[in-house]
Amino acid sequence: MASPGKKSFALRLDPALFSALERAAAGDFRSVNAQVEVLLREALARRGIKVDASAPAKRGRPVREQGQV
Repeated sequence: MASPGKKSFALRLDPALFSALERAAAGDFRSVNAQVEVLLREALARRGIKVDASAPAKRGRPVREQGQV
Protein backbone atom coordinates (compact mmCIF):
# COMPACT_ATOMS: atom_id res chain seq x y z
CA MET A 1 0.00 0.00 0.00
CA ALA A 2 1.31 3.43 -0.92
CA SER A 3 2.07 6.01 1.74
CA PRO A 4 -0.41 8.88 1.96
CA GLY A 5 0.46 11.61 -0.50
CA LYS A 6 2.61 9.36 -2.68
CA LYS A 7 1.74 8.33 -6.21
CA SER A 8 1.85 4.59 -6.86
CA PHE A 9 2.25 2.91 -10.24
CA ALA A 10 3.40 -0.40 -11.68
CA LEU A 11 7.02 -0.57 -12.83
CA ARG A 12 8.32 -3.51 -14.81
CA LEU A 13 12.05 -4.11 -14.47
CA ASP A 14 14.52 -6.59 -15.84
CA PRO A 15 15.22 -9.14 -13.06
CA ALA A 16 18.96 -8.40 -13.18
CA LEU A 17 18.30 -4.68 -12.74
CA PHE A 18 15.96 -5.34 -9.81
CA SER A 19 18.59 -7.57 -8.21
CA ALA A 20 21.18 -4.80 -8.55
CA LEU A 21 18.70 -2.34 -7.00
CA GLU A 22 18.13 -4.70 -4.07
CA ARG A 23 21.88 -4.96 -3.44
CA ALA A 24 22.37 -1.19 -3.67
CA ALA A 25 19.40 -0.57 -1.36
CA ALA A 26 20.66 -3.07 1.21
CA GLY A 27 24.09 -1.43 1.13
CA ASP A 28 22.49 1.95 1.91
CA PHE A 29 20.00 0.51 4.45
CA ARG A 30 17.03 1.54 2.28
CA SER A 31 14.04 -0.18 0.73
CA VAL A 32 14.15 -0.76 -3.01
CA ASN A 33 11.43 1.89 -3.39
CA ALA A 34 13.47 4.47 -1.45
CA GLN A 35 16.57 3.56 -3.47
CA VAL A 36 14.70 4.12 -6.74
CA GLU A 37 13.53 7.53 -5.48
CA VAL A 38 17.10 8.52 -4.53
CA LEU A 39 18.48 7.40 -7.89
CA LEU A 40 15.76 9.25 -9.80
CA ARG A 41 16.39 12.45 -7.82
CA GLU A 42 20.15 12.15 -8.49
CA ALA A 43 19.56 11.58 -12.22
CA LEU A 44 17.22 14.58 -12.45
CA ALA A 45 19.69 16.77 -10.54
CA ARG A 46 22.44 15.84 -13.03
CA ARG A 47 20.12 17.07 -15.80
CA GLY A 48 19.53 20.33 -13.97
CA ILE A 49 15.96 19.52 -12.94
CA LYS A 50 15.27 20.58 -9.38
CA VAL A 51 12.75 18.54 -7.39
CA ASP A 52 11.52 20.13 -4.19
CA ALA A 53 11.74 17.90 -1.15
CA SER A 54 8.42 16.77 0.27
CA ALA A 55 7.47 17.56 3.84
CA PRO A 56 8.66 14.73 6.10
CA ALA A 57 6.01 12.38 7.46
CA LYS A 58 4.80 13.16 10.96
CA ARG A 59 5.93 10.52 13.43
CA GLY A 60 5.20 9.78 17.04
CA ARG A 61 2.27 10.57 19.23
CA PRO A 62 0.22 13.69 18.66
CA VAL A 63 0.88 16.55 21.06
CA ARG A 64 -1.73 16.83 23.81
CA GLU A 65 -3.66 20.04 23.98
CA GLN A 66 -4.07 21.70 27.35
CA GLY A 67 -7.03 20.37 29.32
CA GLN A 68 -6.84 16.87 27.82
CA VAL A 69 -6.19 13.90 30.07
